Amino acid sequence: MLLRLPTSVTEARECLAEGAVPIGGATLVWAAWQRDGFPDLAMSLRELPEANVLGRDTLGGAVILHRVDARVPDVLRLAAATVGTGAVRRTATVGGNIAGSTLRCLLPAALVLDARASVLEPEGVRDADLAEVVAKRPVLLSLRWRPPVTSAYRKLPGAAGGAPPLVVASALHAVHGAPDRVRVAVRDGYDVLDGTAHRETDAEATLGALRGTALGDLPAAAWEVVRTQVAGLLGTTADH
Repeated sequence: MLLRLPTSVTEARECLAEGAVPIGGATLVWAAWQRDGFPDLAMSLRELPEANVLGRDTLGGAVILHRVDARVPDVLRLAAATVGTGAVRRTATVGGNIAGSTLRCLLPAALVLDARASVLEPEGVRDADLAEVVAKRPVLLSLRWRPPVTSAYRKLPGAAGGAPPLVVASALHAVHGAPDRVRVAVRDGYDVLDGTAHRETDAEATLGALRGTALGDLPAAAWEVVRTQVAGLLGTTADH
C-alpha cells in the first residue's frame, strides 16, 4: 500500500481523483484490510493544515482525539475524552469518528453546536450539513460552529459486548434579539435523536418544550438523564 500525505488541498484533491482511500488512524479499517487485503493507494490528511485546525469555533477532521482540549466547547472536549481507550484516542481522528464510525460518539456534540462541515471531494471543498456527512461519509476536512454560552456531555457506562452506551449532549445558544436556544442530542443505541427549544422561564418549561421534539420518544430512563443535564445546563452561565 502506498500512503500519500498531501500538504495542500490541491494535492489532496488529486489523490482522491487517483482513487486514494482516505484514512486517519485506520482504527476502524485495519482489521478488515488485514483480512481482505490492503488498498493500492491511501491518503492521510495529517499534514494538511486545513484538516488540523483546533480552536474555539473550529476542529479539523484529521485532529486525533487526544489533542481535543479546552480550546473547543466542553461538549466536544468531553465527547472526545470518552472515546475508546487512551491508545485509541492517540490514533483515532475526528473525521473517522463522525464519518467512519457506526458509534459516532462525537456526533451528538457536533449536532448541539449546530456544526457545519467542510468536505473534500475531487472537485474541491464544499459546505455540508451533518446529516449528509453521516449518510454519505465524505472526507471530513473540518467542522465549524458558533461558540455556545455553555454546553455539557455525558456518556453512561456500557456493558462489554452490549448495546452502545447512552450519550446525552446539550448546548445553550445566545440568539440576538430572541430567547436563548437549548439544543439536545441523544445517542440511544445506534440512533441519534435531537431537538431544539427556546429557553423558557424555568427548566421544567424548557424541558416540556423539548418533549415536543423527537426527544419525546426517548425511553423514560434516557429522558431522566436529559432532564438532569438540561437543568444543570440552565443553571450555569459560561462554558469552560
